[in-house]
Amino acid sequence: MAWRTVGKKGIHASLTQALTAVSKDKLLSTSKCSSKSTTKALSTSFRHLQGFGINSVICGANEDFYFLDNRCLIRSFHASPTLLSRRKEDASLGLKISERGKVLNKGKFSKRKKEAKPPVETPYLPPKLKRGAKSSSDKTIEIFEGMTIVELAKRCGESIATVQHIIVNVGEKIDSEFDPLSIDIAELVAMEIGVNVCRLHSDDGAHVLGRSPVVTVMGHVDHGKTSLLDALRQTSLAAKEAGGITQHLGAFVVGMQSGASITFLDTPGHAAFSAMRARGAAVTDIVVLVVAADDGVMPQTLEAMSHAKAGNVPIVVAINKCDKPDANPERVKVQLAAEGLLLEEMGGDVQVVEVSAINEVGLDKLEDALLLQAELMDLKARVDGPAQAYVVEARLDKGRGPLATAIVKAGTLVCGQHVVVGAEWGRIRSIRDMARKVIAEARPAMPIEIEGLKGLPMAGDDIVVVESEERARMLSEGRKKKFEKDRLTKLEEERPKASEEEEEEDETKPERVEVPLIVKADVQGTVQAVTDAVKNLNSSQVFLKVIHAGVGPVSQSDIDMAQACGACIVGFNVRDPPSSIALAATQAKVKIKLHRVIYHLLEDIGNFIVEKAPGTLETQVAGEAQVLNIFELKGRSKSKGDDVKIAGCRVIDGRVTKSSTLRLLRSGEVVFEGSCASLKREKQDVEAVGKGNDCGLVIKDCFDFQVGDVIQCLVQVNRKPKFVSSESGAVRIEC
Repeated sequence: MAWRTVGKKGIHASLTQALTAVSKDKLLSTSKCSSKSTTKALSTSFRHLQGFGINSVICGANEDFYFLDNRCLIRSFHASPTLLSRRKEDASLGLKISERGKVLNKGKFSKRKKEAKPPVETPYLPPKLKRGAKSSSDKTIEIFEGMTIVELAKRCGESIATVQHIIVNVGEKIDSEFDPLSIDIAELVAMEIGVNVCRLHSDDGAHVLGRSPVVTVMGHVDHGKTSLLDALRQTSLAAKEAGGITQHLGAFVVGMQSGASITFLDTPGHAAFSAMRARGAAVTDIVVLVVAADDGVMPQTLEAMSHAKAGNVPIVVAINKCDKPDANPERVKVQLAAEGLLLEEMGGDVQVVEVSAINEVGLDKLEDALLLQAELMDLKARVDGPAQAYVVEARLDKGRGPLATAIVKAGTLVCGQHVVVGAEWGRIRSIRDMARKVIAEARPAMPIEIEGLKGLPMAGDDIVVVESEERARMLSEGRKKKFEKDRLTKLEEERPKASEEEEEEDETKPERVEVPLIVKADVQGTVQAVTDAVKNLNSSQVFLKVIHAGVGPVSQSDIDMAQACGACIVGFNVRDPPSSIALAATQAKVKIKLHRVIYHLLEDIGNFIVEKAPGTLETQVAGEAQVLNIFELKGRSKSKGDDVKIAGCRVIDGRVTKSSTLRLLRSGEVVFEGSCASLKREKQDVEAVGKGNDCGLVIKDCFDFQVGDVIQCLVQVNRKPKFVSSESGAVRIEC
């Protein structure tokens, strides 16, 4: 403030005002100074003015300066020495002094001092995206290692600033929009935006070697797929299968007589295991289509062909059971050609081999056909670098925890690496081959079983190797959030459709009963197969709702959940519950249905649905009577009512009951329909009249009888739905 005053009024005017105010005081000492001392005195005064105080005052006129010592005369240019001296005296007496600085800080518009507070970590707020989750959830982009921020933003359809904001929140440092990103960070950003990703891996500069082919054996149920593999491996797995059919997806490495090795995937043939066959076709190089020579092309044979064509996988046809007397391989070839399969004998490129798994005939030809097809495909894979693997099955072991059966597609999977499998993550604790031997690493085309995951993955998930535990956790949490977000979005989309369908339904339709179920199975793939098969049994009368599906035996928590929801527990290929669990289920009145064969399971659930279904009310004809004569009662008293027409009839079919509705037919057309007012036989009131007997009946409010009319007795019957099972294994509910 003092310096502003000096700048406005000038130094000379301020000094003159101060010297005039001091001229009345007593001068203690005077001296004359030259122009050099003037500059020195001014600089000294200004130095003290900066601190609003001075020990000596410059006074004088006409370039004569006088110094006053031991007196603080000037504190600021806008205060006189008299006022300053009064302030000193008031301060010495302890009186209150009004300070301008304090006054300025008081009042309505005064500035408050900001209190120093510790920094607070603000929660992360996702940026506002250009598009909603609904429109971008179906979009899939391709990502790869080293892609730039600009390219990622362009593929996601978002601005560069939005992508940079997400990357910074993830914890990555960025210097430029052209910085390369790791494939994991790119996936995290894409999931935050709400788009699906497809990882692309490049083999440029990698060590590439030839690998063994992965062959999936597919076909209809009971056509000999597992028996054919047993003949190739010299084992007897088919005899150990429950019900004599394969109900799991198995992976084996078979050493051929030529010295080469082939990785085989054995898929179930029942209609309920369609998802397993689709997974087998997704990871395989060659599909062996097994067709029984005595049975021909069946529904699951056609489904296997469609899976192979969808995955663009070459097919080798193995016509099995050629040793049977009624075998007809030529008929099978004609059926396959009619379904669009171009066989070699007919000018195509699909090899056909006639084999017999029981007699081990034609196995060498099948081996040659598979190796020839693999040689034509020139199968190679990257050996070095992080591995890429595909989960074909997952199960929960009581002592070892979650286990995943996988096939390595590229790279080398090493024990101790951090991996992300679907939405689960973990550190590989051990790797075992299909012979249950612990190995240190897994190379391409090797079926393995990995241990060490934190949760049970889904069959069909990809295994991704990451660099650290932190990155694995982050990627797993991001995928879980994305899955949950997509699930909720799907539910929101289905709600309006369900409400519209309910409004369109006719009021006369019976009420749909909801039956909750809990599904437990031995492996993840079987859980999915049983759940899908159960959902296919839904009908217009009964809706099966799977409230929980898990891997492992029936536990106490399953009993508690079933009791709370009124659900039935369905177990497939799981061990019998202990006596304590069985007793708890009995006390809670919870039904537990355990089966080891898919046929029996579906049949039991179908009968359970029929039992729970409310059924539909239908009108059926319980009996017919023909009018032989008409009797009319006239002149009755008022107490007995009006005149009555009685139809004398003879029951020609079924029974006529008094409580039923009667319908009068004339020449096949309905004349009248109403309730029965009276039914007599031999002058006695009866409730029913059987076939061949005569009776007299009166229909309420009906007076138009003629000889020869037919009277039908109508009853309401509750018709239950039917459980239908076809030869191919497909089941359905007919209402």
